[in-house]
Amino acid sequence: MLFLGARDFDCHNEVTQRKKYKEYEKDVSIEEIDGLQLVKKLAKSMEEMFHKKSEAVRRLVEAAEDAHLKHEFDADLQYEYFNAVLINERDEEGNFLELGKEFILVPNDHFNNLPVNISLSDVQVPTNMYNKDPAIVNGVFWSESLNKVFVDNFDRDPSLIWQYFGSAKGFFRQYPGIKWEPDENGVIAFDCRNRKWYIQAATSPKDVVILVDVSGSMKGLRLTIAKQTVSSILDTLGDDDFFNIIAYNEELHYVEPCLNGTLVQADRANKEHFREHLNKLFAKGIGMLDIALNEAFNILSDFNHTGQGSICSQAIMLITDGAVDTYDTIFAKYNWPDRKVRMFTYLIGREAAFADNLKWMACANKGFFTQISTLADVQENVMEYLHVLSRPKVIDQEHDVVWTEAYIDSTLPQAQKGLVLMTTVAMPVFSKQNETRSKGILLGVVGTDVPVKELLKAIPKYKLGIHGYAFAITNNGYILTHPELRPLYEEGKKRRKPNYSSVDLSEVEWEDRDDVLRNAMVNRKTGKFSMEVKKTVDKGKRVLVMTNDYYYTDIRGTPFSLGVALSRGHGKYFFRGNVTIEEGLHDLEHPDVSLADEWSYCNTDVHPEHHQMAQLEAIKLFLTGKEPLLQCDKELIQEVLFDAVVSAPIEAYWTSLALNKSENSDKGVEVAFLGTRTGLSRINLFVGPEQLTNRDFLTAEDKENIFNADHFPLWYRRAAEQIPGSFVYSIPFSTETANKSNVVTASTAVQLLDDRKSPVVAAVGIQMKLEFFQRKFWTASRQCPSLDGRCSISCDDEAINCYLIDNNGFILVAEDYGQTGNFFGEIEGAVMNKLLTMGSFKRFLVEFNLCSWWHSDLTAKAQRLKQTLEPCDTEYPAFVSERTIKETTGNIACDDCFKSFVIQQIPSSNLFMVVVDNECNCESILPITMEPIEIRYNESLKCERLKSQKIRRRPESCHGFHPEENARECGGVLGLSAKPTLVLLALLLAIFSR
Repeated sequence: MLFLGARDFDCHNEVTQRKKYKEYEKDVSIEEIDGLQLVKKLAKSMEEMFHKKSEAVRRLVEAAEDAHLKHEFDADLQYEYFNAVLINERDEEGNFLELGKEFILVPNDHFNNLPVNISLSDVQVPTNMYNKDPAIVNGVFWSESLNKVFVDNFDRDPSLIWQYFGSAKGFFRQYPGIKWEPDENGVIAFDCRNRKWYIQAATSPKDVVILVDVSGSMKGLRLTIAKQTVSSILDTLGDDDFFNIIAYNEELHYVEPCLNGTLVQADRANKEHFREHLNKLFAKGIGMLDIALNEAFNILSDFNHTGQGSICSQAIMLITDGAVDTYDTIFAKYNWPDRKVRMFTYLIGREAAFADNLKWMACANKGFFTQISTLADVQENVMEYLHVLSRPKVIDQEHDVVWTEAYIDSTLPQAQKGLVLMTTVAMPVFSKQNETRSKGILLGVVGTDVPVKELLKAIPKYKLGIHGYAFAITNNGYILTHPELRPLYEEGKKRRKPNYSSVDLSEVEWEDRDDVLRNAMVNRKTGKFSMEVKKTVDKGKRVLVMTNDYYYTDIRGTPFSLGVALSRGHGKYFFRGNVTIEEGLHDLEHPDVSLADEWSYCNTDVHPEHHQMAQLEAIKLFLTGKEPLLQCDKELIQEVLFDAVVSAPIEAYWTSLALNKSENSDKGVEVAFLGTRTGLSRINLFVGPEQLTNRDFLTAEDKENIFNADHFPLWYRRAAEQIPGSFVYSIPFSTETANKSNVVTASTAVQLLDDRKSPVVAAVGIQMKLEFFQRKFWTASRQCPSLDGRCSISCDDEAINCYLIDNNGFILVAEDYGQTGNFFGEIEGAVMNKLLTMGSFKRFLVEFNLCSWWHSDLTAKAQRLKQTLEPCDTEYPAFVSERTIKETTGNIACDDCFKSFVIQQIPSSNLFMVVVDNECNCESILPITMEPIEIRYNESLKCERLKSQKIRRRPESCHGFHPEENARECGGVLGLSAKPTLVLLALLLAIFSR
């Protein structure tokens, strides 16, 4: 049975296009894509782009160090600078506030349309710091010279976005200048020294054991301060660091008992796990620090010998309200004379009775001592240890370039509407004054942000094919960019998913169960890997099964590796066409032509006058020579011209249909569309825009159905996987809980040859009203081949139920209209179960380990409902029909009857008609649903998952120690006087072990 109308409408589109491509056959060539050469070429392109950003940062380093070298500290310096919080603020009399002078701000589209000043930078100072402190004023004064370099960098590379200098004193100089707004409590908690780019650039990787005193004297506020101190230390640890937390009194209490005697990677998931366990700590008993110190040294030694961890710096962080001894015998046993493990001691509370001992421990072990009396003191005091760990790097004068993992920077409240995934390149800034060289003084860190979308511009999507994509990972195996990395929690809402910045490649390429691809890329190999994959589309409801070939190599000068995935068959072949510029330009002028907004045909970021230019406009100006400064992809543009010419005739066909009222008299077909492999689209409306049933279709509001930086439209991708010449029909899924769509989309692929070696050059389709489509079906179902045209049985009979379902089991037509869009197994569970048993349909379980599924528990708290989000590992069922099955009958044994059914494929489509006996009730057979299945782990498996560590590559540089390091500056407290013998011993150790 074939219902006409819809298919005929679409078939004319496909035939028209194929004929036109055939006419140009002499101007066409098909070539196989060399995946390895392609990925190498892309990696080289990205390497050049990354190098350009690094050079901008290097110029900032040189300027900052030179400016500081020329500056002499002046404790009485009076200097009015632009404070980012106070600029443009006036008092009650209309006068500008101190540090709040007039600062011109103009909205700039390059910076998410935020009001900025591209001539000057301004300075943010954390709320808990005095913005006229002499150290800050002097730093702001000498760093003012960076303004010229900021502007010069932006002139050289207009694609740059935020540039900045984060000072070791706490202030943050940012270009372009922008106004900062405090939160509702009047606070700006941002401290640049707490950011990953700062910590990563300032220090080397480290292994850390945190010891927390939970003896009885730590009750109350002291324990609260101790927990906050631990949390602040965790904030300073990154993906290249390893840690564990041990609480102690008379006994040792691992905060996570499962991780007894080892260290874990300081990724976000592990840190959050430990933070949750901190709340379980309570104070009682007597503190036995000697047991804790022995345990800490043994862990660090044993873990170091395993070859895991940082294999660089090691430290013990001691958080306590006092120590009755100096424990020099323990340090002599494990740490002297080399002092490879640094000791950082934090005295909790106002009392200083045991401060001498704690300071001695820090000074004798190249660490730092500090006292934390209130919660407000925590962050500033925790930061001190970073400056100590940075000393060897400063003395070495090694300006290591570091790159962060991908993250969303929502520091600026105004920027929430433009959350962008980015990476940061950063370098440390050192004091070059000879008299302070051995002290290893870190001045701060400079950096610039690189939006991940800029990386995607270097990737020619048209060469990767319909299902192809590029991706990149870090040295830890975490994703920098991948089409399946979705950092925002809900569509249309700016809420970030927890752990989005540490999603491992194995969690999206989950079919690679042995991590062959992941480990090769982590180890910076160049090569190829192949596997069968199941890619979910259409909001996770459907699955495409295909074989991918992966090609990968490293991006030199960065910690990143690049991969390219090409699908077997048509995805491995590239199509080239040739027409004249005059022909192409003529057909590009048609109003129904558009190009993929996120594809880079021409680089409009280089010159400011091009920033607002649409890609289609840029191509026309480039080809006519009116904008010689435009940099364009000539190969891609040639293919766009070819596609414009060969697709032009379809417009005439669409026009004739619009004029012929009988063809679409009831306006059931609302829109026709075409897309080509170059991102060119043609759209024709058969009704007014205000009459469209689905107004979001083919617009930016429906990103899955337009060309994007990382994927082709859904209707194009699905059509490409159908048998050549066949059509794919579907009802779009609503983002709401229930499917409310009232349209049907139909599309088909255009291939030059009917085999898998022919690239899919285009796809055409229509969208029609669901009611129109269903009426066509019911009309066709009542037509029988008998002489009198009557049917012995029809869908009008009450004894049967008729359904039209697609190849994924979703209902397009049912006698009960409310069942439209539902999964067939939920309505006819017994029949679907039989179809699965017979092999007519296959059931797949698609795994998601990247927090794609969340519990939404509503818990009453303080008489309010609060939504809590909790990540979990999940399997999603997906169903696909077996292509070889044309017609199948079956009988199902129910409680007291047999239920019969017939399923028949609709020729040249992805649809099946199913007729089911309605008189036999099979309620005992449960429905088959598409509900996700949460994977539950017992405590043993949870522990194994925590302990498991995937292969990672350590950063290439390590600056753990330096023989010239001056370790005598090791902290202190007001009024503290150490015992002479202890001071003497500490000094002797410092001198003779240098």
